[in-house]
Amino acid sequence: MVQTVNCELLEMAFPERLESLRKERGMTQQVLADAIQVHVSQIRRYESGNTQPTLDVLRKLAIALAVSADLLVFDKDERNPRDELKRQFEALNDFDDNEVHIARELLDSLILKHNAKQAFLRPLRT
Repeated sequence: MVQTVNCELLEMAFPERLESLRKERGMTQQVLADAIQVHVSQIRRYESGNTQPTLDVLRKLAIALAVSADLLVFDKDERNPRDELKRQFEALNDFDDNEVHIARELLDSLILKHNAKQAFLRPLRT
């Protein structure tokens, strides 16, 4: 079961967030290292910011700390829509299945158009 976290965590960088979550869970660096099957020196490196965990280790950290990988990786609002779009996305909850399908297709086409435009504007490598 994923535990709730305090909002201050979202303001922290990954190393501080990891250390804070570990301490909130009452875990020593050694206990966390044992739980995710790495040497304790790796936990020290992650918490000092000297190295970044692999995807596999991030997954294990999320499980051991009972949080989502998103909480470990992303900063506050990094994965959320802009404030001016949130109400519009919330309104989609009232749509029927067909209206949701149409909205998704429209958004997908806009995203594809944007990505194509961005790719075209990137300088060519020689």
